[in-house]
Amino acid sequence: MNMLASFFTNIRWQDILDILVVSYFLFRLYVLFRGTYVFRVIVGIGFLWIFQRIAGYMGLIVTTWAMQGIIAFAAIIIIIVFRNEIRNVLQAKNIGAILWGVSHKMVQTPVEIITGSVYEMAKRRIGSLLVFPGKDVLEELVQSGVPWKGVLSKEMVLSIFWPDNPVHDGAAIIQGDQIVEVGTVLPLSRRSDLPSSYGTRHRAALGLAEKTDALIILVSEESGTVVSVKGDQVKEINNNIELEKILRANTGISSDYKGLRERDKLSLVLAAMAIFMFVAGTWFSFSRGLETLATLAVPIEYMNRDPNMELISSSLNSVNLNLSGGGTLIKSIRSEQVKVRIDLSKAVIGLNSYTITAENITLPPGIVLRTVDPPVVDVTLDIPIVKDLPLQVDWTGKLAENLILESVDLEPDRITVVGGSKILEAISTIYTEKVALDSLKTSGNMTVKVALTPASLKVGGDSKDRLDISYVIRKR
Repeated sequence: MNMLASFFTNIRWQDILDILVVSYFLFRLYVLFRGTYVFRVIVGIGFLWIFQRIAGYMGLIVTTWAMQGIIAFAAIIIIIVFRNEIRNVLQAKNIGAILWGVSHKMVQTPVEIITGSVYEMAKRRIGSLLVFPGKDVLEELVQSGVPWKGVLSKEMVLSIFWPDNPVHDGAAIIQGDQIVEVGTVLPLSRRSDLPSSYGTRHRAALGLAEKTDALIILVSEESGTVVSVKGDQVKEINNNIELEKILRANTGISSDYKGLRERDKLSLVLAAMAIFMFVAGTWFSFSRGLETLATLAVPIEYMNRDPNMELISSSLNSVNLNLSGGGTLIKSIRSEQVKVRIDLSKAVIGLNSYTITAENITLPPGIVLRTVDPPVVDVTLDIPIVKDLPLQVDWTGKLAENLILESVDLEPDRITVVGGSKILEAISTIYTEKVALDSLKTSGNMTVKVALTPASLKVGGDSKDRLDISYVIRKR
């Protein structure tokens, strides 16, 4: 429940758009390729991809690598092997048919016309081959066909297979209510167990049926018998009622045409819902589900400071952010995408404490903040002033017992310092860096640096952060 609540709390409109775009793209693939071998292979690749994701999550390195290679190879195979089927699907009249067209129209095969034509040819002993394609593409198996694309009628069927017609020896391919191609040459079966009574037409019908899911209706020229061939099944048909039954079963025709349309719409709706749920689940696994933890050290940025005040000190320069998200998202985080900002617009002079929360932190989409370490930062602000202070050497150690430091001259002997008013009010002298007395043996000169403590103090005016020291040493 916590994960589900986190999902709805952190989801953005970009995430919803992302899911909808991918879902629609996959739905269009379903609409365009459903019922084809391409669709079945795409579904198989989808399952391989899910298996590869699970293997990666379980740490199966070799299996993950192998699955990635298989998926990449399969994608290439689809394009090469099914190029004709893909071309047929994408040969639309306009781009709208590809992007958003969903055809609900079902062109019925006129079963009664075909039945009447077949038995008329059987009565006259006119040999014929009628091919009713299924889901498999026939283009690479049939040859020498003549494009026809005529509306099917009894007179047309009889004229095509009339003995004096040049294309009567070939097969006619029927799709819907049209004869799309005539005179086609079908591949011959090489089976050795066929009856001797089977002629070339029988072997052609069996040859195509062995390689595709098409239904072939054959009329024998010698005997006038009507035969249906599908797969490895050869069946002699005794009457027109039996032929009508076979045609209706294999061409998807039902007396309840309205019911078919309703089922077609329902299948599209169910497919759309399934695709949406799949994409949403995949997105969730990327951005939330297969969660990866990471810790980033992020510098603190102080914003909206009063220009009349100086940031004297802060207890932290950076904080550790404990983040979670999908492994891919975590690995893609760039430093400029993560910010920690403290708003100083309401800060007062002196010590200010701030608790760092999610409101102070900018994260890339899909990344969730878990904890901040440490969660509190102390910031000291003050109004800067300028103060002129005397300089003094910070001596350390001792001179040799037989030596005396007789005099010391500083140039300059005063310095202008800029810093917070509260700090400078408590300072009366500025010291140099430490100078070791035990290293001095004779009189001389040296240049040393001014030690400004705390570090928020700065040298102001024409002053420099170094001074010259002249010292005189004599023996006791």
